[in-house]
Amino acid sequence: MMNMANGANLAQHLEILVTEQVTRGSFRGRMLREENVMIHDEKTRLAALDLSIARGLEDMEADRLKPAQAVLDRLVAKYEGKAKDSPS
Repeated sequence: MMNMANGANLAQHLEILVTEQVTRGSFRGRMLREENVMIHDEKTRLAALDLSIARGLEDMEADRLKPAQAVLDRLVAKYEGKAKDSPS
């Protein structure tokens, strides 16, 4: 178990280490790389979302959608039937 003095020493040591790294610019490169990865990932997710929305709009315009209530009614009937057929 770490006592308060050891914890304080560790925190001070880490603060000194981080300060030295920042002063030398070591963290700057890492931060820029991470930022680029995050931006790329976000752009990828947004592109996938845009594609999904476009597909949905195409389906809507082509009248390939089913009313939600009809889908729900079909699923309820399906699973109620399975529940009745299965042994308890």
